[in-house]
Amino acid sequence: MINVTEAARQELTNYFADKDVQPIRVHLADGGCSGPRLSLALDELREGDKSVEHDKFTFLINEELAALTGNVSIDMTPYGFTLDSENPVGGGGCGSGCSCSSSGSCGC
Repeated sequence: MINVTEAARQELTNYFADKDVQPIRVHLADGGCSGPRLSLALDELREGDKSVEHDKFTFLINEELAALTGNVSIDMTPYGFTLDSENPVGGGGCGSGCSCSSSGSCGC
């Protein structure tokens, strides 16, 4: 359901190196000119969520969104995280993705 590349896993490890590891939500975010897109955010488990464990990380995704997207792949680029899904959501204008850096900032 949620696949994490080695590069993304390493960036998450770096990000949480001096912090408590928190659940990471895969969600649909407004995307401006590119339309809605999959994104990442730190969050807590909610009713209606699926939870997926990868190493020491817990990924959360709403069951309805999971049914729409199918498998989700999380990768890392020089610009931040990229999320691709088996069944794409949103449009493709200006770009997509979320960035969390090892310097301590996480945002989209």
